Amino acid sequence: MADRLKPRVAVVGGGWAGLAAAVTLVDAGHAVVLHESARQLGGRARRVDWHGIAIDNGQHLCAGAYDHTLDLLRRLGTAAGLERRRLVFDEPGFRLALPGLPRPLHLAVGLLTARGLDAGEKYAAARFMRALARRRFRLDRDDTAARLLAEHGQPGRLVARLWQPICVAALNTPLAQASAQIFCNVLRDSLAGPRAASDMLFNRGDLGRLVPDAAARHVGERGGSIHLSSRVTGLVREADGFRLAGPDDRAERVVLATHPAQAPALLAGLPGCDGLVGQLRDLRWQPILTLWLRFAAPLALPYPMLALGDGSAPWAFERNDLGPGLAAIVFSAEGPHLALAPAALRDDCLERLGRRVGPLPPLADWRVIVEKRATFACTPGLRRPDPRTPVPGLFLAGDYTAGDYPATLEGAVRSGVKCARMIIEEE
Repeated sequence: MADRLKPRVAVVGGGWAGLAAAVTLVDAGHAVVLHESARQLGGRARRVDWHGIAIDNGQHLCAGAYDHTLDLLRRLGTAAGLERRRLVFDEPGFRLALPGLPRPLHLAVGLLTARGLDAGEKYAAARFMRALARRRFRLDRDDTAARLLAEHGQPGRLVARLWQPICVAALNTPLAQASAQIFCNVLRDSLAGPRAASDMLFNRGDLGRLVPDAAARHVGERGGSIHLSSRVTGLVREADGFRLAGPDDRAERVVLATHPAQAPALLAGLPGCDGLVGQLRDLRWQPILTLWLRFAAPLALPYPMLALGDGSAPWAFERNDLGPGLAAIVFSAEGPHLALAPAALRDDCLERLGRRVGPLPPLADWRVIVEKRATFACTPGLRRPDPRTPVPGLFLAGDYTAGDYPATLEGAVRSGVKCARMIIEEE
């Protein structure tokens, strides 16, 4: 059981940030209670039931550079649920595969052997990465990723085939709007990182099994408690901590790990939080659309993810791990696809997929899932809130808080762990 001399901590929100905070805190001996307003854990990376099949609300990717996420999965005993593959960009007319060589040879050889780029484009990509490395991937001022690439003379075809897909996939923000500095951070920790950092990690099994289910068991076994359908409607500062309106719970410390759009209402009335509330309300959002397809027979892809066009075109993911014949087609960020009727979107994706892999098995079922506020828009100079709020004992956790990463699973986990460590260090 948790040491009762340590502060009792309430975690508000059961997404990956809140779960990472809860796991880290119970491992340090804190009494933890987690309140989640939904009927399940996972937040924006969760399990969805589709006619008895457990699918994900969207295809969420992990990379070899996700140190905090991998550490969390090892602690939960679910790291084996990830399939590690070396990075392969496979688009119509373009293929880049990174070999199993030490840094920086893996990137150099990958660029040298890439198909669909001429010698000048390969040299331009290498020159760009060397220029960023000399600056340690730090820019004097933030601008858009599109302007950064233009300043470094990146050819249009190279941008469309390599840099734009990386930016849109990682930042979920169009190149013309995306933060150049966050884009550089992604390149630093992936292509320019240790060889294994650029690996893709595909979850084999639904996201619920990967973190939420295992984290709930982990917290419960160490004396913590998790309450679903438990909506916190407000926070009241008291002499010895906080009262959580709604469940009428009390805690000495609070980690607020809700969606940032919900946080202002919970912070309202707390002293010194007006500026923080303003920051949260200034955040803008980008969607992610996922088209789930169920074919009558398994779909064989040459690699678990396959581009259905170039640039920011959708990506197809083989998900036979969830059920034979399952595939997910993912559209990142805003775009014309959002204006299509669902059936028209389905037909367009089937036509694209057929062009890439040949004749498709008969389609048995399909479903569209749109997360309208999947991520914050990762724009230049964005002021992201600090995890430590103006209210002593109150912390913010989420992928939107200040940090080097965009809105990713790794950003969420890092934030939750950071808040937990701040509380632990107060002991």
